Amino acid sequence: MALLDWVVIILFALALIGIIVWVMRQKQNNAADYFLGGKDATWIAIGASIFASNIGSEHLIGLAGSGASSGMAMAHWEIQGWMILILGWVFVPFYSRSMVYTMPEFLERRFNPQSRTILATISLISYVLTKVAVTVYAGGLVFQQVFGIDKLWGIDFFWIAAVGLVLITALYTIFGGMKSVLYTSVLQTPILLLGSLIILVLGLKELGGWEEMMRICSSAKVNEYGDTMVNLIRDNNDAQYPWLGALIGSAVIGFWYWCTDQFIVQRVLSGKNEKEARRGTIFGAYLKLLPVFLFLIPGMIAFALHQKLGSFLPMLPSGLPNSDAAFPTLVAKLLPAGIKGLIVCGILAALMSSLASLFNSSAALFTIDFYQRFKPKTDPKRLVKIGQAATVVIVILGILWIPVMRSIGDVLYLYLQDVQSVLAPGIAAAFLLGIVWKRASAQGGMWALLTGMIIGLTRLGAKIYYSNLGVEAGASENPSIFQQIFYDENWLFFCGWMLLLCLAVGFVVSMCTKAPDASKIQGLVFGTSTPEQRLATRHSWNAWDIVNSIIILGITVAFYIYFW
Repeated sequence: MALLDWVVIILFALALIGIIVWVMRQKQNNAADYFLGGKDATWIAIGASIFASNIGSEHLIGLAGSGASSGMAMAHWEIQGWMILILGWVFVPFYSRSMVYTMPEFLERRFNPQSRTILATISLISYVLTKVAVTVYAGGLVFQQVFGIDKLWGIDFFWIAAVGLVLITALYTIFGGMKSVLYTSVLQTPILLLGSLIILVLGLKELGGWEEMMRICSSAKVNEYGDTMVNLIRDNNDAQYPWLGALIGSAVIGFWYWCTDQFIVQRVLSGKNEKEARRGTIFGAYLKLLPVFLFLIPGMIAFALHQKLGSFLPMLPSGLPNSDAAFPTLVAKLLPAGIKGLIVCGILAALMSSLASLFNSSAALFTIDFYQRFKPKTDPKRLVKIGQAATVVIVILGILWIPVMRSIGDVLYLYLQDVQSVLAPGIAAAFLLGIVWKRASAQGGMWALLTGMIIGLTRLGAKIYYSNLGVEAGASENPSIFQQIFYDENWLFFCGWMLLLCLAVGFVVSMCTKAPDASKIQGLVFGTSTPEQRLATRHSWNAWDIVNSIIILGITVAFYIYFW
């Protein structure tokens, strides 16, 4: 790191501090101010926050690493701007009318208190043990590689980077709440985009251009069916990414994440009205088209450079190139002074924004879905204090989990997609039933959610059990029915079957139990909105929204055609 790099980093830090100080001077009198930024966010802040919250360690390490190891396979999950459009066009009206702060609170309004408790518990545990821990762990690794420092003051630099990242982010999240998350994202997003774009351009220049990357990667076979690293659609017998399974699985996981997960939807709930919330999702959808080019393709560039030069990526003890080091290696080897500092700011921006969003969402879930339910008469200002205290606890849990993360290292990355694939179907089924079908009962929605949780935990348990025994999926000669279903079945197809089963359970239980009162679900389900509510929604969009939505869909289709 040259002096100019440090100057750039210091300027970024000063700009960040300026925004945080300004936000902290704003009033935070109640839960709406603290968790939803006073519900006056504009579409630019909402869209930037959706994007910046999404970009975390799974992109800086996981997505670039996936590009370097398997090519375009993970692009199904990243070219999902169309899914954010579903959030804006379909779900925003229902969420806005419900006047809720959290997604579990919405399920209570639509179904019952038990559904709220189940979803809040699942979300909180998964945030702390996966999203918070992985982002912190990856942040420590990235900065250790980018700065090239093993020890500082006699301490492993990994710990300094990881704990420092948590504490800095926690401070401005605790005192600034949602406004600090939203408005720091407005600064962080363009820096992240610019920095990643520079890596893409310089990487292609070093390699010899786009055609050279496509030539090298298209000659790298990824299975015995003739598919290469540039194929997005792979043979349906592919062990990891069969084309039908990838389309189904990515859609189910994407629907859960973009349309129902508190982590993302909380940004939309902070909008001042339906119009700003919807346009925020359209802006976020445009930005979501970029990660494939900013992270996955640079990973492919790193692979191509390694093939062309014979040595580019660091090597693992096994003798294979370390794919997960693709992004930080590009930063360390290709960037000149000053630009490297900008990239470090972009990485900081990505990790801090993702962490800040996690902290704020977790604090909202605890405060609104647990504390306020049991103490409904709590003073609004005290709720803000409770939210700040909850953030502190989540930060401590995240730090305590780092040693566990470091001990299992890459193993957890292998399970992360599995965790999402079994977490998503039950939640997606409950929300789909709740919003699409008026007859869906409280018991039906709750049992769809519970079914997903039970099957998901069984699948994860089977995965851990058989993996530790050294059993390779699909390789056993006489597997039991349990092993065939819960271990051998491809994770993407399993995700699709899970969704269908959860929907079926919700349907059957709903038909066997009492239908919800019409007054309870008014405005929360298709076909129950009042004329006034429908008119308000109609006035919240115009030709601008339609045209831009069509452009996003067109770009998505063109992408699939090009990389078919």
